[in-house]
Amino acid sequence: MRTIHAAPLLRLAPGDRPVADAAVLVTGDRIEAVASPDELAAAYPGVRVRRWPGVLGPALVHDGPLPPAATPRERVHALFRLGAAAVLAAHVTDPGLRAAAVRNGVALLTSVRPAALVTGGRADLAVFAEDGSCVATVVAGRLVHRRA
Repeated sequence: MRTIHAAPLLRLAPGDRPVADAAVLVTGDRIEAVASPDELAAAYPGVRVRRWPGVLGPALVHDGPLPPAATPRERVHALFRLGAAAVLAAHVTDPGLRAAAVRNGVALLTSVRPAALVTGGRADLAVFAEDGSCVATVVAGRLVHRRA
């Protein structure tokens, strides 16, 4: 299913200057296009549109142990609440935690890589509020966290 993720501002990579009037079209687990929300909606009539408050950009790569929680599943979801979709594999050595991470689509990396929104790339997105808190996280095209 195709989904347009739109926000008032879009950042293609961390540190990039955010641009207005841009959105990301996600098909399955991939980014299909980056364009204005109006262009995407016109090109794909009837597509689902999710409008988010804040700045839409690439999900984070978490470079450290996963946040503490009672269960491996809760630790993975705590990661999503931070806006992260990837973690260094060295921090996920416990078999139960690794299984929960894989089951939830977390990318396990051997080294830190720059996060970026790239056409054809994996659809790992996050939306951040002005105060830096995470509003929503999309991992491999699937909405896994939405702040209430």
